Amino acid sequence: MSGPDAGDSDGYDDQDRDSTASSSDTSEPDERRIAERESTDNSQDVTIENDGLVRWFLETDDEPIVLVRDIVTSVAIVAAIALLLFAISGVWPPLVAVESGSMEPSMERGDMIVVVDEERFAGDDPVEGTGVVTVENGQDGGHETFGEPGDVVVFRPDGSELQTPVIHRAHFWVEEDENWVDTKAKEEYVGGASCDDLRTCPANHDGFVTKGDANSGYDQYQGGATTDVVKPEWVTGKATLRIPWLGHIRLLVDELLASILVPSATIGATGATGAAIAGADIVRTSRISDSSPNEHS
Repeated sequence: MSGPDAGDSDGYDDQDRDSTASSSDTSEPDERRIAERESTDNSQDVTIENDGLVRWFLETDDEPIVLVRDIVTSVAIVAAIALLLFAISGVWPPLVAVESGSMEPSMERGDMIVVVDEERFAGDDPVEGTGVVTVENGQDGGHETFGEPGDVVVFRPDGSELQTPVIHRAHFWVEEDENWVDTKAKEEYVGGASCDDLRTCPANHDGFVTKGDANSGYDQYQGGATTDVVKPEWVTGKATLRIPWLGHIRLLVDELLASILVPSATIGATGATGAAIAGADIVRTSRISDSSPNEHS
């Protein structure tokens, strides 16, 4: 008697356990669905009157508000990054896109360059009153940027706000009335010309003589940018870091907008349209013309 009864009892117990487990398994999804439904109902019940404007904006599921909320969040993130870069660099904009090849191979067309204030992160033996180390001083002190001695600077040719900024290397410093062709220039970079052959010699004022790494001559001769000796106040920044390819996005935006706003022939002739529409990019990178070797003669 006891044997069969015990066996039956075990059988009933197994069934009860199976039934309990099955009930538990089915109840868990039900509980999740109830919780999700309650959460949805709560988010739909959020109102300005009951919860205030801020909470309603942050928690409502209304599609137009969700879209606005996503846009505001994205803009806030970009603004935070931009402010951080500005705090580090000390210049605005802190990013520039290279549009031509006179600094190759140090910089390629389409590179994005991080720019800082000229007095920040100064190397050894900068020119007095500036944070710029010239090629001349860099060779003596071992200061290099982008694989070569000396700093690469961003400047406005002849100090003009109307001309596209140029990004070239500062080769040496000259004093007003100095015959720099004879005192400091390398003969191959002035094509054998004398001081009398150059409008920039003797120097009209103190400043930097500059040159693109890939160019055959100084900017103050005929090697790229058409400019006088670069005054310190014409320098808007100093290049510190290269981000390959990222600048192509910036240049593409400029080219698309420029093709709509003005004839393409004008862009090719002046190169100034990119500067005029520099605000097209979200981070407001400035378009930089670093003057190809044969761009000016």
